[in-house]
Amino acid sequence: MITVTKDRINWALAACSRILRPVVKLALAMGLKHQDLDDLLRNLLLSEARKSWLAQGVEPNISQLSVSTGLNRKAVTAKIREPGDTLPRPELSTAAKTLTLWLQMLHDHPAQRKLPIVAVGDELSFEALARRASRGNVHHRTVLDELVRLNMANEQDGLVELKADGFVPAADLRSMLAFLADNAQDHLLAGVANTLGEAPPLLERAVFAKGLTVQQCEQLHQLVRQRWAALHEELAREMTRAVDEAGDAGASRMRVGIYTYHEDDAKTRRKPSGKGSGPRGTKS
Repeated sequence: MITVTKDRINWALAACSRILRPVVKLALAMGLKHQDLDDLLRNLLLSEARKSWLAQGVEPNISQLSVSTGLNRKAVTAKIREPGDTLPRPELSTAAKTLTLWLQMLHDHPAQRKLPIVAVGDELSFEALARRASRGNVHHRTVLDELVRLNMANEQDGLVELKADGFVPAADLRSMLAFLADNAQDHLLAGVANTLGEAPPLLERAVFAKGLTVQQCEQLHQLVRQRWAALHEELAREMTRAVDEAGDAGASRMRVGIYTYHEDDAKTRRKPSGKGSGPRGTKS
């Protein structure tokens, strides 16, 4: 029994090490130090431990949190609070909703990439588009200024032209960090739920191949981008329809994502890693 427990701990530590390595890379690039991450981890341990107890119908006391996390009582008392979160939710912004709606329209009417800002007769305008996306709660000028600021649209001579093919605010570091955090968090939550046997299983699959050239990797990358563009269009339409249909009864959220990653092993390892292997799929 002790051996099994030690094995499980070692397996879990190895998994956490792989998961956290990109997080540490980001932290170092952003100037974070050991103390910043130590404080963050303590807060997260306490937050998740409390959620675990609450799921069992128990409001945990200091001793229970101390036993669950391994933190001493003094540390628990000093750190009992929810971790702060100063990042926005960019995918919920009116600018994101307007751009998504605009992209949906372009699928059937490519000429609508350039619109008049305000209505000219019965012609579709950006004003009408933003009003529909925000349900009339945000002025179109505010939405337009945000899209221009993010370099996703151009404004000239009373017209606005869409530049982006998706809401990726590359010109805004804070929003990009928020996207990274939300996408990575939900991806990992799906994997953790599947690993812990939570039902029903969630879709979480990937295809892996080794022994490719950098050029082949990029060709496959572009193939995935093309396929994702079509799926994104379909999902955006269905999600928009579902949200409208659910109305006030809609209390759940859903995120569907896709990713690709490739690197040149020759630049990250001193010795060749051996012969390549063909594609392998992971199982959800």
